Amino acid sequence: MNCVFLFGFFFFFIAQGPAAMVPVQTSKGPLNVLKVLQKAGHFSNFIRLIKTTQEDIQFASQLNASDDGITVFAPTDGAFSAIIKAGVLNSLSDQEKIQLVQFHVIPRQISTPQFQTVSNPLKTLAGSGKRFQLNVTTSDSMVNVTSGLTNATVSGIVYADDKVAIYQVDKVLLPMEIFAPKALAPAPAPPKSLKGEGADGPAVPKDASGAALGCVVGWKNVVMVGAATVAAVALAFL
Repeated sequence: MNCVFLFGFFFFFIAQGPAAMVPVQTSKGPLNVLKVLQKAGHFSNFIRLIKTTQEDIQFASQLNASDDGITVFAPTDGAFSAIIKAGVLNSLSDQEKIQLVQFHVIPRQISTPQFQTVSNPLKTLAGSGKRFQLNVTTSDSMVNVTSGLTNATVSGIVYADDKVAIYQVDKVLLPMEIFAPKALAPAPAPPKSLKGEGADGPAVPKDASGAALGCVVGWKNVVMVGAATVAAVALAFL
């Protein structure tokens, strides 16, 4: 089964054609990922983002500090075009740009046969705990990488040795921790009425105070008129 998968996997890459294996670096020290991507071509947007965030230094540090190596999922310029046109990159903070680059890097080397047996979810350089994780699935000759928001296809092998694997992907992997819609904040509670307001007098609305006073004055006038009328009637009989 593994042989069938690998044959189909490499046949798919040959059929796709855009990504060619970059020659192995002969100089001493950790692999320069930027130079590999520059030689491969059509990764200028990803390279620019790596340089802006200085994550190439982090790649070298990871390779020096561990024998596990790294796996890089490199989006093509075509993959970046949609989010650049939408202004997504410009809307990110410096820290979010760093996390976006790190989200495309697994802190261990994963060879093509291991895609079938690798355990999900995969931790990325951006992650801690259960944050910033990826999942890999295989189907026939296809390898897909999903972030929960983006489902990208591995469309070529850019570079591979026993410490570094760089794969071409057709979409930018968008982490949910940055791009998932934020929950709306609950509406503020209505202000509470002040207790004891108007406790010293009758519960009369403020805008009805004039009418209340008019009622009191009116009743006094009625009483006075009534009293005057009684007095007049009494005098008439004297």
